[in-house]
Amino acid sequence: MIPYTVNIKLAARTLTGTLHLQNKTAVDWGWQGLIAQGCHSSILIIDPKTAQTIQVLERHKAVVVKVKWSRENYYHSLSSPYSLRLASADASGKIIVWDVVSGNAHCEIQEHSKPIQDMDWLWNQDVSRDLLLAVHPPNYIVLWNGDTGAKLWKKSYAENILSFSFDPFEPSNLALLTSEGIVFITDFSHSKPPGSGGKKVYIASPHASPAHSKPAAQPTGAKKALNKVKVLITNEKPTAEAVTLNDCLQLSYLPSKRNHMLLLYPREILILDLELSQTVGVVAIERSGVPFIQVVPCAQRDALFCLHENGCVTLRLCRSSSPSPDEDPEQSSHELVYDLRSQCDAIRVTKTVRPYRVVICPVNENSAALVVSDGRVMLWELRAHASKTSVNPSSGPSPLYSPVSFCGTPLGQDQKYVQDLSLNSMIGHSMMSGAEPQGTRPQQEVHLKFLLTGLLSGLPLPPFAIRMCPPLTTKNINYYQPLLAVGTSNGSVLVYNLTSGLLHKELSVHSFEVRGIEWVSLTGFLSFATSSPNNLGLVRNELQHVDLPTGRCFAFRGERGNDESAIEMIKVSHLKQYLVVVFRDKPLELWDIRTGTLLREMAKNFPTVTALEWSPSHNLKSLKKKQLAAREAMARQTTLADTEQSSVESSVISLLQDAESKAELSQSISAREHFVFTDTDGQVYHITVEGNTVRDGARIPPDGSMGSIACIAWKGDTLVLGDVDGNLNFWDLKARLSRGVPTHRGWVKKIRFAPGKGNQKLLVMYTDGAEVWDTKEVQMVSSLRVGRNVSYRILDIDWCTSDKVVLASDDGCVRVLEMAMKSASYRMDEQDLTDPVWCPYLLPPRAGLTLKAFLLLQPWSGNFTMDITHIDYKEKEELKGLIQEQLNSLSNDIKLILQDPELNLLQRCILVSRLFGDEADLQFWTVAAHYLQSFAQARQLGVPGSEGQAQAPTPHSHLDICHDILCESSFFQRFQLERVHLQEVKRSSYEHTKKCADQLLLLGQTDRAVQLLLETSADNPSYYCDSLKACLVTTITSSGPSQSTIKLVATNMIANGKLAEGVQLLCLIDKAADACRYLQTYGEWNRAAWLAKVRLNAAESSDVLKRWAEHLCSPQVNQKSKAILVLLSLGCFHKVGEMLHSMRYFDCAALFIEACLKYGVMEANEVTNKLIGATFADYARLLRSMGLREGAALWASRAGGAGEEILEQLFQGEGAGPDLSPGEDDIQTPPVTTD
Repeated sequence: MIPYTVNIKLAARTLTGTLHLQNKTAVDWGWQGLIAQGCHSSILIIDPKTAQTIQVLERHKAVVVKVKWSRENYYHSLSSPYSLRLASADASGKIIVWDVVSGNAHCEIQEHSKPIQDMDWLWNQDVSRDLLLAVHPPNYIVLWNGDTGAKLWKKSYAENILSFSFDPFEPSNLALLTSEGIVFITDFSHSKPPGSGGKKVYIASPHASPAHSKPAAQPTGAKKALNKVKVLITNEKPTAEAVTLNDCLQLSYLPSKRNHMLLLYPREILILDLELSQTVGVVAIERSGVPFIQVVPCAQRDALFCLHENGCVTLRLCRSSSPSPDEDPEQSSHELVYDLRSQCDAIRVTKTVRPYRVVICPVNENSAALVVSDGRVMLWELRAHASKTSVNPSSGPSPLYSPVSFCGTPLGQDQKYVQDLSLNSMIGHSMMSGAEPQGTRPQQEVHLKFLLTGLLSGLPLPPFAIRMCPPLTTKNINYYQPLLAVGTSNGSVLVYNLTSGLLHKELSVHSFEVRGIEWVSLTGFLSFATSSPNNLGLVRNELQHVDLPTGRCFAFRGERGNDESAIEMIKVSHLKQYLVVVFRDKPLELWDIRTGTLLREMAKNFPTVTALEWSPSHNLKSLKKKQLAAREAMARQTTLADTEQSSVESSVISLLQDAESKAELSQSISAREHFVFTDTDGQVYHITVEGNTVRDGARIPPDGSMGSIACIAWKGDTLVLGDVDGNLNFWDLKARLSRGVPTHRGWVKKIRFAPGKGNQKLLVMYTDGAEVWDTKEVQMVSSLRVGRNVSYRILDIDWCTSDKVVLASDDGCVRVLEMAMKSASYRMDEQDLTDPVWCPYLLPPRAGLTLKAFLLLQPWSGNFTMDITHIDYKEKEELKGLIQEQLNSLSNDIKLILQDPELNLLQRCILVSRLFGDEADLQFWTVAAHYLQSFAQARQLGVPGSEGQAQAPTPHSHLDICHDILCESSFFQRFQLERVHLQEVKRSSYEHTKKCADQLLLLGQTDRAVQLLLETSADNPSYYCDSLKACLVTTITSSGPSQSTIKLVATNMIANGKLAEGVQLLCLIDKAADACRYLQTYGEWNRAAWLAKVRLNAAESSDVLKRWAEHLCSPQVNQKSKAILVLLSLGCFHKVGEMLHSMRYFDCAALFIEACLKYGVMEANEVTNKLIGATFADYARLLRSMGLREGAALWASRAGGAGEEILEQLFQGEGAGPDLSPGEDDIQTPPVTTD
């Protein structure tokens, strides 16, 4: 038996189409740099940089309603490598956690059978990075272990939960958006469910309640409108007509500043300050504007990406709150104002096409992906364009300036940089607009624009008719392309290349739904469509011939086709010579495809055709043999007769004859072909076609066991008939045997033999699924049934290779499956992508870490290189190849920067952590870069104090306020004062006023506090108390006795449970350090850190924060990563190095100490040398284990005594041959710094 032909390897894949309404919220852009999107029950993984689908995950039976990438805010090593992990939840309540690269499910979780409302991974990664919180309708929140699928706890609430949001600054805070209001949970923890029912807050509509407005100058127009929307947040349940929360679309904490939250309504965004539970900003849409659907707040800048109902994405930036000199400071900040800075084009919204969701790249926050209901994904990038300095700055929002630093360090004179790397490298601090920047370059004003950089589109709405192009043979192997034609309901034909899964061509061929397609060559096909019937039952038929390379398309039947019976099917003969067109109520037509002529229109009394198939047998070979023989005889005769003639002439004659016979061969050899068909009684007719003669052959009487025959398939000596009752009849023509098999599956819609010589597999389609049969053994190989294995209905089937089938289904997808027809995800590494994708997460764990080390440790022996083969790296060639592919896929801009000698170590670390989407690394290096530079600057200017922070002079820039407590004290104080000023302007009740006065006292703003205390009205129960307090605040003198009395009263208050009041009194007498100590004793660590930042001098505040860092390191709190950041902000660099080393973060520790030495904030002495030696030696060992021997040798040589042993092993144990001698010379030279 001849083995089957081997096909070009096609991956199993899914071509997806339009989305289901429930897919609306199922999209997420992860730190890993990829977008996950639900499409019916599948999940697409999209690479936004190249706009390709690189994986489709199939396992859900129901519609996917949520997808969430796991966070990357932990240290990556071999035990916890860079890996792609995704959680997805569907409408039946099932959650699956995926390993995306292999396409396998880690674990499956099921609690109830209702759609999951919301889910997210816990971000406090020192606990465990496998924990997943999900909302199971109607009112449960459940914490799952996403690795094992174990349930940790479950808690129910009184109202239905719609969604939730984690506080990005405090892991124990969680806010739930419920059907009636908001529930704030402050004791969220992974170990036990929240104890209380949380604090419920209701939102009263601004129109239903009287406005508590303080008498002020009457505002005009727009201001008035904004005051109206001042929303009151109350703790009482509002009356029925006041409930407006049900139209609240979304609630999110702001990641850019602590304790702020946004609420989204169709026509406005409210910004709440949670300390006051008070609206401090409103973004409202004018009456003619387009309503919001969704808003995504940014972390790097106080900015909002908003999606509107017309598919327009807008970027709004918070206006700088520092008042400009010519403005009255009272007027300046009545609101947080978000100015519109950029917007992209809208899409055309129709009944079926509407925008669903927008997702923002979390690493760089400067690109957005818009998901549209028709399956399109539009990729927008934000670009900064330099603009001329405006002459009249007062006209619009204040200008934006680009920062004068790159990756956390001021730019060198001729340093290469990419301005559009991330949002914070495009726009400088808005707070800095008043201050004069320092730096080598002048500030450049910029404008922001959205640019469409990618578009993915899906299949149109079903139904589909699909047909695979003719199979691969030995003759066409050099130019074969596996093309699949998909006919759609709007009359166009889409041609997909199945190697890449990309759309090859889209051709608008018909004006009605395409009913069928038949290929006539590898580059051309015929397709037909029929209009809906008129009152006589007649239709307009279209039969078009399409040539793919040129796109030329013509009506194959010429003028025919108007007002006739509908075409039922078209069948092309095996040699692509003839075409049979079968009509519903009219005899069939027989055409010659090569000439486009009608050979025969059958007589009126011709039987009605129910099924028809061409025979694979023909006489082309014998014809060719006969022709060749005739030609040889002719040639022989001529040479014998004309031997006298000159040889020149004879050669000319033979050439002419040759040309003639070739022309004959291609034109007029008409091989004999036959077809069989059945009539309504089940009788089988046999008809032969040769040239333009048509002969009727034998007739075979019907088989009694079969019903009306619906389809026929013929290959080799096997003929298979299928009927409307689900019986299959297998005829062996050689042995003249027939065998009937009842499948009990109803109407047999289609049967098709697989391509390939001797391959007798048969694909059968029923109304409720499909089966693959082996006709040799007459047994079923595999089966697919709607409702049992899959949730979709099959619309059309075909073979795409000898062992893979392609199915079109009513969920709008076309799936290429193995013969077993198990829908499965494919392995990503087996795919042929058209464009290479930069994603280190696709590499095996070890290779991913090697790639990172390769980029961090440039230059290698003095050379900057992007070629891994240039360095001494011992590893399997295929792994090297994979790493090199990743390096090659980096953009040229990034490659240039990575090879720029001006790029210093800190910038390199920040840039690489950005490229890898490594959240933990990025945060560590951003804070480290900032404080290393500010302490180095302070040291140069001779400011004393190395470990306890001596107040450094204002550095070149601040850390962004999203780093909260880690910012410099001066900047932090200014921010808090601005904030309390805003709260004061917005307060609307006595409660608010009291809170503001308390804040002002803590901040030391006594005069303003006294004014607020005196505002209390006489009928208020606290009137007497507040008046006395005001007197106390104004009369406090620093005399000994009064101080000691107040201190005594304060300590008594604290002892009796009035902590806040006691702390206030201590702050009044400048004993804030004691106040911090009391706060820490009573477990108010965050409050103490805040107070230390705003009230204490550097040395005292440093003590408080160090105690906090110790507390964070304790085993019951276990937030070492946060403690490291706190210590960095205090300049305790030696301690940080020790902690990194003890936590076994060897690469981080070694590079950090290297940076400290370079900036001169760590001296080499006995204490530090021990740490340096140990760290460098451990890093060398790590590099050696990765195979980077050259790097290992370099770090070992710098580790002093600790590294000698490693060096010896490197040059002995690993066959120190001639190839290592150049390396040894390198080592003897003084150590090369990696700058």
